[in-house]
Amino acid sequence: MPKLSPVENYRRVMNGQDPEYVPNFMDAGILFGVPLSVDDKLQLMIGGWPEGEVRYDLFGVPYVTSSHAGGGALPQPGKFILEDITKWRDVIKRPPSLDEIDWEYCASKDLPTIDKSKMIFQGGPSVGNGYFQILCSFMGFDNGLIACSEEPEEVKDLLNFICDMNVELTKKFLYYYKPEGWFMADDIAHYRAPFVSLEMFKDIFEPIWRRTAAPAKEAGIHASHHNCGKLDEFIPYIVDEGFDSWNPAEPQNDLLAIIEAYPRKLFIQGGFAGNGKVCWPETTEEEVRAYVRQQMDMLAPSGQYAFGGFVMGPMDDPQTMERLGWINDEFEKIRYSYYE
Repeated sequence: MPKLSPVENYRRVMNGQDPEYVPNFMDAGILFGVPLSVDDKLQLMIGGWPEGEVRYDLFGVPYVTSSHAGGGALPQPGKFILEDITKWRDVIKRPPSLDEIDWEYCASKDLPTIDKSKMIFQGGPSVGNGYFQILCSFMGFDNGLIACSEEPEEVKDLLNFICDMNVELTKKFLYYYKPEGWFMADDIAHYRAPFVSLEMFKDIFEPIWRRTAAPAKEAGIHASHHNCGKLDEFIPYIVDEGFDSWNPAEPQNDLLAIIEAYPRKLFIQGGFAGNGKVCWPETTEEEVRAYVRQQMDMLAPSGQYAFGGFVMGPMDDPQTMERLGWINDEFEKIRYSYYE
């Protein structure tokens, strides 16, 4: 039987140490976002509300949920608040609610409810869902990418305006809450490649990511980066910016090469194609279980990996839940067999 609890085991890998057994990405009850007592002020568009209901973020962008995205929130299709990037100053304003947060009171209310023996307590930037994502939520993908190409200085001015608020909130969060870790998300890639070129990334997004991560790096706490899709070419910059882990680290990236390039420097969380063969109706139970074993055999020996199995599909679909059960069962069968 293992000696370490799931949280203790997960914490070892976060700190660059050898785990006793393969962590599960969900083992530690990681808390994404700031605690609940300030959520109302920050209007975090995480999701979980009834499908068809429209809610608005801090800037007035309408969001809806989708069962096919696990109940997650997405900008309402076709409803954009910014048409011309050069006019962003007329549309995008600092939300007054940011100045209404009583951080000392919130911390006094929240911290006693956080059991660090059962979760790794993390927080992250609270304005928008990542810089590329928030640009697209304002303008749509097409217009957002056109703006990056035609008016890069205006895009940088807008994103630095958002970044100023995120850095401010991060510093307050770190001061009042003193979390173990911090995270930033920005889905800037699709299945086959990033949405932007490396040159555009280095010009527009990399400096803003670096500035956003700086408070956590200065505080010396674990920094986690969430980014879906294939972005191998951005990984050297992500590591240099001070990020210690990356999720969901999808397997279309060369994960073994990344692990070898950054031994004990980048904790790989995920490594599983939950939107691939495992969710196809014709895939058998044994094929799903074989895929779990394949990914574990490839990634677990590094000692810098946490399994992150999932199935993309409606969470109330019995087939989705059955497949997720196969994945978790197979993982539990083998997770203790990789380390002495």
